[in-house]
This record gives sequence, structure tokens and C-alpha cells, in this order.
Amino acid sequence: MTTTADATDIIAVTRALVDIDSTTGREGAAARWLADYLRAHGWSVLEQRVDASRFNLIATPTGTTTGAVTFSTHIDCVPPFFPSRLEGDRLHGRGACDAKGILAAQVAAGDRLRRAGETRVALVFVVGEERGSDGARAANEAATESGSRFLVDGEPTDNRLGLATRGILRLKLRATGRAAHSSFPELGESAIDKLIDSLVALRSVPLPEDPLLGHTHYTIGLIAGGVAPNVVSPSAEAEVMFRTVSDAAEVRRAVASLERRVAIEHVLEVPPVRLTTVPGFDAAVFPYTTDIPFLPRWGAPLLFGPGSIHVAHTADEYVSVAELHAAADHYVTLARALLG
Repeated sequence: MTTTADATDIIAVTRALVDIDSTTGREGAAARWLADYLRAHGWSVLEQRVDASRFNLIATPTGTTTGAVTFSTHIDCVPPFFPSRLEGDRLHGRGACDAKGILAAQVAAGDRLRRAGETRVALVFVVGEERGSDGARAANEAATESGSRFLVDGEPTDNRLGLATRGILRLKLRATGRAAHSSFPELGESAIDKLIDSLVALRSVPLPEDPLLGHTHYTIGLIAGGVAPNVVSPSAEAEVMFRTVSDAAEVRRAVASLERRVAIEHVLEVPPVRLTTVPGFDAAVFPYTTDIPFLPRWGAPLLFGPGSIHVAHTADEYVSVAELHAAADHYVTLARALLG
């Protein structure tokens, strides 16, 4: 059962972190505050440098160096920054849901387990999740001697365990043409027309399906092209984000027919992930990606956290205070089940 001390700690830590701007690339101050807090509360903290101003935190109970179960989430959040405010059961602020409230619940769970004599729990808090997962990639290199058997990654899942997450594949479609005066279009070759034709053709391309994850879908997120309204466009491009349910190579093969009109450039790939579950918890498939694919050395992955992905990244981001308290209880239950 959540104690008054636990509840106060979760809200205080969440608000303190939310009130520090840690949009991706600016995590240094929040990481410094968190490192000081953890040390003051009995954790041994390793600051793992990621670049000149940012670092991950790897924490274990004082006197230990490894943990069989690792709680992990990210310190960074998306812009724009706005500070915390408490309205009834809702704690608002940038990162309150994704993922500073989650981080506070994990710290509270770790503290409760330590007070009960459990020392086989570690904390790994990383930078850069919202843009490329450079923090997770660095943390994975530090896991060689960790001894961690399970990684409990925190993202907004409405306090449900994840069954699986989709991957992503970002492709850039580039069309080239030949510029000409728009009064003589026959003298030119429109790159924009080629790009549009390719994007229309993409609608009819059969994409991979999976019994658990469903059908691959995509979003055309960026389009650019041309030089002026009265010039036949010599170049055009679009970035397409696929939410994948299979190996990305299957998607690449499926869209290969588009290369009759455009060149296809590989931008980014994150694979889909099948996750570990524990009996007694509601579970669901989640369509977003996490740091989990970049942290394989920290053990078999689980995904769990308070808050809804539907309010993460929004102008009114919030997390339920009751959900934060419940999440700390659930993290303790998960750790005990995994350790038992």
C-alpha cells in the first residue's frame, strides 16, 4: 500500500524534474538535480557521459554494483517546455506524462524495495530518447558487467504491460527533374509530378502484416520541392514514416517498385519488439517505439508506466496523481515477481 511518504516523494520528484527544461539536448541540469537527489537518498550513482553537456545516470543501492532487475526511462522530453501545475488529480507540465512522472514512480519503487532489504534493483535514466536514443545506445555499452536479467522500461501505457511495440522505418523519397519556364512545360520535367505519382502509388502497395501487431501503416510527414511557382520543378522530396510490424527489409522490398520514379534513401530504422509479461497484469500492444531495442544487454524487456500516450507531447500534457501512486505499487510487484 502506498504510504504518505511515498506519495509526497513521487509528486515532489515529478514536479522538480518537470520544472527543469530538459527538452532533448538540454538534459544536463535535470540530470544533475536527479544525480544529487539519488545520492542524498542512498543510491550509488554513475554519471555516464554522452556528450559534453549530457549524461546518463546508472544507480544501484549503496554498497552494490549490479541489479537483477533494472528500472529505466528517459530524462528528456519534447519541446516546448512549460512548468508544472497541480489541478485536482492531474499533474500538468512538459514531461509529466512522458516520462518524468514515470521516473519518479520508478525511484519510489526502488526506494521501497531497498527499505524492504531488496538490493538487486538498479535504475538507468537516459538522455536523448525523443531524438535518436543516443543515451540508450551509450547505456547499452555500460551494461556488460551489470548482471541485469530484466529491463522494466517506462513509457505511458496506462499502467498496462506491453505485449509488443511496433518498429519504425523512415525513408526519404527523392525525385529529380529538369527546370524550365512554366510557359513551356514540355521543355522541362517535373520532379513534383514524379513525387506525387509515387506517393499515390504507395497507397496501393501491399505492406507486411502480423497477427499480433496488425498491419504496417505509414505517414507522409514532410514534403518539399520546387524553386518558384513559374518554374517546372527540378527536385522534390518527401519523408515517409512507416510503423513496422516486421523486419524493415520486408517494407523496403514492398516499396521497391517506386524506384522507377524516385530514389529511396534509408533514414532511420528501429525494429519491432516482443516483450516479456507477468501474470496478473493487463497487457496490450503499443504502436510507438521506445529505447528498448537499444538496451538489449540490460535483460529481457518489459514495458510499463502510468499515463496515456494520447496526452504525451501535447500542449496540455498531464498525468494522473492516482496513477503515479498506483504505478509505484505496480513496479514493486513486477520487481518481486521477476526476482522471485
